Amino acid sequence: MNDATTPSGPTGENPPKSDTKPKEKKEDNFFVFLLKLVVFVLVFRSFIFSPFNIPSESMLPTLANGDYLLAAKWPYGYSKYSLPGEAPLIPGRVFAGGPEAGDIVIFKHPVDGTDYIKRAIGLPGDTIEMRDGQVFINGDAVEKTPIENFEIALSPNTECHIFAEVVTKDDGTKVCSYTQFRETLPNGVSYNVLDFGAFPKDNFGPTIVPQNAMFVMGDNRDNSQDSRFEALPGQGVGIVPQDLLVARASVIMWSTDGSAEWLLPWTWFTALRGDRVGNGL
Repeated sequence: MNDATTPSGPTGENPPKSDTKPKEKKEDNFFVFLLKLVVFVLVFRSFIFSPFNIPSESMLPTLANGDYLLAAKWPYGYSKYSLPGEAPLIPGRVFAGGPEAGDIVIFKHPVDGTDYIKRAIGLPGDTIEMRDGQVFINGDAVEKTPIENFEIALSPNTECHIFAEVVTKDDGTKVCSYTQFRETLPNGVSYNVLDFGAFPKDNFGPTIVPQNAMFVMGDNRDNSQDSRFEALPGQGVGIVPQDLLVARASVIMWSTDGSAEWLLPWTWFTALRGDRVGNGL
């Protein structure tokens, strides 16, 4: 018995099926992919993590000139400062959250609007004072313990401060050596700071941090224009409103000593400061 068949043409062959669905152009597929990629990057940078680079030494030894870090965007909420070009699409600050003492915060300068990075030391209601380089919070001295000197190699990104010591190592490498201390806040957060000795702003306050504000300091205490200084363009920041918060520093993802050249790819790796990459903040 013959198997059932579909109708066939004169030759006995099945007629070819016509493909009426238009084929998508490769150019269209690439455009859609590119658009999705752009949207993903914008969303990721605006609301999850964003890269920042460190252009100064005010946060040594924690952050060095030439460090590239990832900063979390969600801990302090979102505002126009979260968006590319500070697009005014978010009214005020939504899902707002305040920093914890010891956080490394990225914020907009209260006067000139540039990105600054410092450590949050005082929170609303705290009384902040400095006496001979010692931080006091609410009348109590913050624990400050001398530890081994901090050393960082001389490079295009690193020059020794006038109050640092230049040390030549056994292999001939020259490093900047700084007096270093371990500081521990009342909430238990510890970090290292540098101190050059007696400086004018080693004595400050007391001052009370207002509501919705924060008192910030650089870890390089005698080389930081922070809340001890009046807010002026390109200089001190004064006591910073929390509405200017942008992100919380999370991890160093790359660090370069500045000796790399674009046309010499191998220098991208010889310039790498690998001991800093991956350091949590």
